[in-house]
Amino acid sequence: MVRSVWITAAALALCVALFVFTDFYIKKQLDEFNIAVTALYEKTEEGNVTTADGEAVRIMWRNKKSRLQAFVPHNDISYIDYWLNEACSFIKTGKYDLALGNLEVVKEIAINLPAGYAIKIENIF
Repeated sequence: MVRSVWITAAALALCVALFVFTDFYIKKQLDEFNIAVTALYEKTEEGNVTTADGEAVRIMWRNKKSRLQAFVPHNDISYIDYWLNEACSFIKTGKYDLALGNLEVVKEIAINLPAGYAIKIENIF
């Protein structure tokens, strides 16, 4: 009896540790990505953005999403893919005003996505 209580407590502690790790990991990865997107947004706003700048952010996102797919549903990741790829396409064609709108969406998703996986009462129930 005592042994099963200890095993249950240990399993519960491991689950809580995993949830806390996941919360911090997702937030850290998306915060780093958001910094890169914000820099791309500012360069686009100033009009001195290059296709290489957009491609660098896409490469960064590709690396991050390969690790995030273990924790975040693929639909949420595909939203960022879609909007970021469209923004880079607009940058490539020189349509900076349209790229800004898409980059704004990417920034908002990167800011709000971690809250959906945070350890909060509304996410549990």
